[in-house]
Amino acid sequence: MASSPSSPRFYSGLATGFCSTVGADFFIKSIYIWLLLHVLLHCWSCSKEALEISAKLLEANPESYTAWNYRKLAVEHNLKQSESDPGSVKSVLSEELKVQKMHGRPRKAPKPEDTAASAAKAEKLRALQSQLLHNHHNRIYTKEALEISAKLLEANPESYTTWNYRKLAVEHNLKQSESDPGSVKSVLSEELKVVENSLKHNFKSYGAWHHRQWILSKGHSSVDHELQLLDRFQKADSRNFHAWNYRRFVAALKGISDEEELKYTTKLIEANFSNYSAWHNRSVLLSRLLQNKVQGSFPKEKVLVEEFEFVHQALFTDPDDQSGWFYHLWLLDQTVKSETPLLVSSWPAHGSDIIISADGCLDGCAFSPFTSFISDAGTFPLILYFNEVVEGVSSSTVTVKSMFNANKDLIWEPLATSNSCAAQVWVTHLNVPDGKLHPSTAYPIDVHLGNPQGIVSSNGSHCSHPSQFAFTVSVQPLNSEHAEKQGGKEMILWRDVNFRFYDAHIQESSLIVYFDLLSIEKDHEPAASKWHARILANEIALVRQLLSEIDCKIGKLTLAQLLTAHDAMMPYMAPHSHKKVHFAEVLQLYGDLIELDPMHHQYYKEALSMTLFQQRVWEGCSLCAIGAGAAKKVTSNVENLLKHCWHHRVSSSSSVSDSTCLRLNNLSLSRIGCVKHLLWVQMLDLSRNELRSIDGLEALQLLSFLNLSHNKLSSFTALQPLRLLKLLKVLDISYNEIGAHPIDTRRYLCSSPLSHTVGSDWNFNEFVPEDAKVTNYWEAFAIFRGLNLTQLDIVGNAVTDEKFKSFLFKVLPTLKWLDGEELH
Repeated sequence: MASSPSSPRFYSGLATGFCSTVGADFFIKSIYIWLLLHVLLHCWSCSKEALEISAKLLEANPESYTAWNYRKLAVEHNLKQSESDPGSVKSVLSEELKVQKMHGRPRKAPKPEDTAASAAKAEKLRALQSQLLHNHHNRIYTKEALEISAKLLEANPESYTTWNYRKLAVEHNLKQSESDPGSVKSVLSEELKVVENSLKHNFKSYGAWHHRQWILSKGHSSVDHELQLLDRFQKADSRNFHAWNYRRFVAALKGISDEEELKYTTKLIEANFSNYSAWHNRSVLLSRLLQNKVQGSFPKEKVLVEEFEFVHQALFTDPDDQSGWFYHLWLLDQTVKSETPLLVSSWPAHGSDIIISADGCLDGCAFSPFTSFISDAGTFPLILYFNEVVEGVSSSTVTVKSMFNANKDLIWEPLATSNSCAAQVWVTHLNVPDGKLHPSTAYPIDVHLGNPQGIVSSNGSHCSHPSQFAFTVSVQPLNSEHAEKQGGKEMILWRDVNFRFYDAHIQESSLIVYFDLLSIEKDHEPAASKWHARILANEIALVRQLLSEIDCKIGKLTLAQLLTAHDAMMPYMAPHSHKKVHFAEVLQLYGDLIELDPMHHQYYKEALSMTLFQQRVWEGCSLCAIGAGAAKKVTSNVENLLKHCWHHRVSSSSSVSDSTCLRLNNLSLSRIGCVKHLLWVQMLDLSRNELRSIDGLEALQLLSFLNLSHNKLSSFTALQPLRLLKLLKVLDISYNEIGAHPIDTRRYLCSSPLSHTVGSDWNFNEFVPEDAKVTNYWEAFAIFRGLNLTQLDIVGNAVTDEKFKSFLFKVLPTLKWLDGEELH
C-alpha cells in the first residue's frame, strides 16, 4: 500500500492509538471502524482530512458502501473544482485509483448475478447466525453446534461473536478432556483447521489471526507448521501485515533469533523492494537489536551505515516507491535521536539570578524578561525539560538543595494532557517564605539529577548522564504604593498601540546561557555528533544527486528533513553557533512541495510551521511568498529573539510597570514547535496565525497572559494544554472557529478531556442552563474548570451566545472582564 506523506501525522494521532492494537483486541477494532464512520458521517465534506478518514475506514473495512459512495461524491466535487486544470484532474483520479487498489484488492461494480448471489449468501448467513446465537446463549457445544459455527466462519471470517463462541467451546472441551492428552491435541488441531479454512476465504481477517494466536498460546501445537503456513500466505501477499504480526508471535514462541529474522526480511526485500511490511519488520527487529546491544549489532554507526547503503538500492531503483523512503526516514530518526534521555533545558536556567516580585514592581532591579518573575502565589515553579518523554522524576531521582523546601517535600508532576505518569516536561513548586527573606540577599539553589537511572524513557532507556545546574533567587519586597496603584488593575489590551519595541539596555549577550550552558554531562556528545553529522552529510549529498536526475516529491520531503536534522546538529558541532545553515533551502523545499502536491498541502504547511517556530523569526514572508522563492535567511540567536520581545503597557496613561511580551503573531504558524528555549515567557501573543492546536504550551508554566485570537482553533478540545497553566490570568481566544463545525474531528485524533477528567466532585449540572444542550458545554467546562482567569475574550466564535456567557460567569468566578466588558 502506498502511504501518503501525511500518514505519519495521521498515525501519530488516531491510527497509532487503534491500529497498534487491532490485531490483539476485536473490541478495539470495532471501535476504530465505528469512530471512523462516525467522523465521516458528521464531517461530510471533501476536505483532505475527510478523504483520509474515508481511506482509513476502507482499509479497515473494504465493505463499507457508505465510504465508497462518499468517495464517489468527493471525486465528482473535486473534478468539478479542477476541471480547468488537467494536472489536478489527473491527480484526483490517480489518488482514487490508489485507494481502489489498497492492499492489492481492486474494487469493481457488482454484476446482476453477483448481486443475486450476495442476497442468497446473506440469507444463508442469517440462518446460520440465528442458530449460532441460540447455541451461544444456551451454552451448547456439541459437535453439530461447532459445525454450524465453522460454516458461519467459512462464509464470514469477520464474525467476532462466532470466534468468541468457539473460544468458550474450546475451553469447555479442554476441561472435559484435560486427563487425556490425545483429546486435548485433537481439540486444538480441529480448531486450527477451522481457522485455516477461514483464512483461505479472507487471509486478512483480524478475528481469524487472533484466534489462531490464542490457540497456539495454549501449547500442544506444532510451531513448525505455522511457519509453513505463513510462507504460503506471504507468497500470496507479501505485504499482509496480519501475517507479519503473527510471524513475530511465532518467532518469539519458537525462539528464532532477531538476527535470523533480519536475514529473512533481507531475502524478501531483495525479491521486492516495494515490500513495505518487510521494511517495517526490519525496523522492529533492528530497534530491539540496537536497544539490547546484541553482540554483532554494534557499533551503532556501523549498523546504520550498512542499513543506509541497503536502502539506497531501493531508492535509486525506484525513486517513486515510498516503502524504501519511509524506512530511510526511520533510519534518519535512529541517527539523530539520543540513545538515552537527556535534560536539555530548565527554568530557572543554569547560572541565572532570578528576581521574584509579588506585585510586579521591580524598581531598582535590572529588569529582564528572562530572569524576572511576577507571582502573588508565594511559590515559583522549577521546570525540567527533557529531550523525550520520561517517567520516574521524583525527589529520589532529582535533588534540590535550597532553604525554601526540604527535598523530600517536593512533589514532581508530569506536564501531560492525559492522566499519564510520563511527560517530556516536569514541574515542581518551591515555596517562598513570607517576610523571612532579606531583599538584598541572593539565595542559592542547586538542582542535581543524582540518581538518573530512575528516570526512564518510553522505550526503556535510562537517563545515564548526570545533570546539574544552579541559580540564585532574590525576592523583591512588597511596595505598598505600587500595590495601591495596582488595586484597580486595568484590562489587558492587545492593540499595537499598547506595545513598544523592546530596548535591550542590559547586556543581553549574557543570556545565551539560557540556550546552551545548562550544566549537563556532554563529554559524549561531540564524538557522537561527528559520526551523526558525517552520516547526515552523506545522505544529503546522495538525495541531492537523486533529485538532480528525477523530480521526486518524497525525495524533496526527505531532503528537507535531512537538512533540518543537520542544522539541529550544529550547536553540538560548534557550541556557540545557532546558525541554521540550510534554513532558507528548507523553506524553499516545503514551498515547492505545497505547490507540487496540493493534496497534502496541510502536512507540508505544518512541517513548514515547525521550522519557522524553531527560528522564531519570519521577516515579513508569507507562505505564498515562500512558494515563489522569496524566503529570507535568519538566525535563531538572542538578538533575533529580542526582535520579537515588546514592552506592553496597559494604557498610554498607565503608571503600571511594563510587562514583556513575546509576539509571534502574523507568522502563518499552524503548529507550535519545541518550546524548550521559551520557558521564561510570561506574556505570549500568537494571534493571527493558523493554529489548530496549542500542544506544547503546557510547558510554559510562567505564562500569565496569552493571546490566541484569529486562529483556526475549532473546539475547546484544542485548548486542553491550558488546564496545566495554573498561573494563566488573561486569555483571548476570540475569532476562532469554536462551535463552527458539526463535529470536532480532533477529538478522535487526540485524547479528549472526556476520557480522563471526569470526577465525582464535578457538579456539572449546576453550571449548565436548564434548556441547554449538555454536549455544547461539557468540554468548555472540562477546560475552564479550575482556571483562575480574570479576563477572557471569546467573541467571534460560533459557540458564543448569552446562555454560554452566563455559563462562563459560573465556571470562572474570578472573571472580571468578558469580551471587553467589565463584570459587576
